Amino acid sequence: MVRLAIAVAGLMLSAGVSLADGDAVLGRQKFSERCGTCHSIGGEAAKNGPDLTNLIGRPAASLEGFQYSDGMLEAGQAGVVWDIETLTKFIAKPRSVVNGSNMSFTGYRNPEDVANVIAYLATFSPPQAH
Repeated sequence: MVRLAIAVAGLMLSAGVSLADGDAVLGRQKFSERCGTCHSIGGEAAKNGPDLTNLIGRPAASLEGFQYSDGMLEAGQAGVVWDIETLTKFIAKPRSVVNGSNMSFTGYRNPEDVANVIAYLATFSPPQAH
């Protein structure tokens, strides 16, 4: 897992991208394309996946009333928190963070897409989480 984090960080630096450079408008588009099918955010109607409003800083599998997969429950029990570092890994390759999730999403390979989606998610999270 450490190698993946280093690889993602290296890719982001080599592409000239940092999380601070993420574009929330482009992130919204990417979110809508692949995440928004299952996940709601910002007051949208509930969907198949958990709502992602206030995601950054939230422990995995902690949203009351949602029935999480065994893999996500195990991640929550192991102390996984959706911070920027964890989200970067997860959005690039979900199974590197949570093995056994019900998600069919395999990740965004482009580090810019990852940074943009995180920038979009951050617009729906508490300011201290950015």
